[in-house]
Amino acid sequence: MDTKKQAKSFIRQAVEGEQRWFYGGGVHTWLAKTEDTDGASLIYRDEMESGKVTPMHIHPDTDEALYILSGEILMNLDGVEQRVGAGGLVMALRGQPHAFKVTAEDTSVLCFQTPGNAQGFYMGASVPMGGEGSGVVDFDQIMESGKNNGGIVIVGPPPFD
Repeated sequence: MDTKKQAKSFIRQAVEGEQRWFYGGGVHTWLAKTEDTDGASLIYRDEMESGKVTPMHIHPDTDEALYILSGEILMNLDGVEQRVGAGGLVMALRGQPHAFKVTAEDTSVLCFQTPGNAQGFYMGASVPMGGEGSGVVDFDQIMESGKNNGGIVIVGPPPFD
């Protein structure tokens, strides 16, 4: 009989997730890491302030779903812009260029990525909350982490006015 290693099912309360300051702006609360899912996926909540932008980028080997918990983002998905508010969903399939701009205070997004192969990028582009550098936006650190850890390719500047 052939058996396959599987991750164990789990329950994680909101206050139990590791919190990290992401150098692109925002606080990530990690709800499921790749080690929790045996690499199948990763899930984190991203709490952001109005005005945050991301550069145009792709995830070459990862599908990304963004569920808007509160607030609003302006999403540029492969050149098409659309506002997405609380309860809305964005699905950016692997290799599809996308970027977003936060347009409302206290915006919170739940991010699902499958498979969970981009976690190294996020860990390299963030620091534990309260650690040195918390609160500093540093796009050079993001680009460096992408080069060193994969998971993301920056394909252009933020496309927003």
